[in-house]
Amino acid sequence: MKNKQPFKAGVVQFDIRQGNIESNLSSALKGIDQLKAQNAKIALLPEMWSCGFDNKHLGKHSEKTDNIIDELILVASRYNMIIAGSLPKLSGDDIFNTMYLIDGDRGLINTYRKIHLFSRTHENKYFCAGNKAVVCETSVGAVGLMICYDLRFPELCRALALSGALLVLTSAQWPLERIAHWDILLRARAIENQIFMAAANRCGIENNIEYGGRSLLVSPTGEILANAQDRECIISSEIDFAQLFEFRRKIPCLNERMPDAYDF
Repeated sequence: MKNKQPFKAGVVQFDIRQGNIESNLSSALKGIDQLKAQNAKIALLPEMWSCGFDNKHLGKHSEKTDNIIDELILVASRYNMIIAGSLPKLSGDDIFNTMYLIDGDRGLINTYRKIHLFSRTHENKYFCAGNKAVVCETSVGAVGLMICYDLRFPELCRALALSGALLVLTSAQWPLERIAHWDILLRARAIENQIFMAAANRCGIENNIEYGGRSLLVSPTGEILANAQDRECIISSEIDFAQLFEFRRKIPCLNERMPDAYDF
């Protein structure tokens, strides 16, 4: 793992059109094309990027998810890229807010069902919660997956780091009114776990909620490597895991944990 070469990770930030899969897919593919032109190895998309939280029609939108994934698999293979983002997925009678990770010609290698559902916007009434943290072994190394509200639960990100994740990808729809928390939480998760964080937020307005954009790439020391503003754009930055291992060597936080002392 320590011999992995640096690579470029990127984020596609756009205004998700509620219920308009065709428009949203076009925006996503345009951003992926732009990241490929910058030689990015990873393209991260926002939460529920195909349809937004069009909650009354989630079943209908979920029927399109497999076709969307098939199209992204072709793109990822053609561009030799990792593509990730969250979409609605129907399983039996239940719908899960599901993050998909596609890795080049390997196709779909893993999915993650959002564990922490945001009750304030009644997400728990329309979705079922996942119950398993996910770390993927990808062509760039071990990658953990999180979705939006998960950021407020440090136990999850710590579990990903302890399971080997060196980079955590986070898809989100984070509102402007709490965008300061977004910045702080992403940097905190990076620093306390000594990992890279890549986070894709949306911009625009949906259901009278204004979204803040401000997608970020953060280093293990909390340095902001790239940040978006509040409009549609792409961002990217080099990720070098050698920096991560060097920081962990200097300040071995993960090795000096005392879990027995934390057990009440």
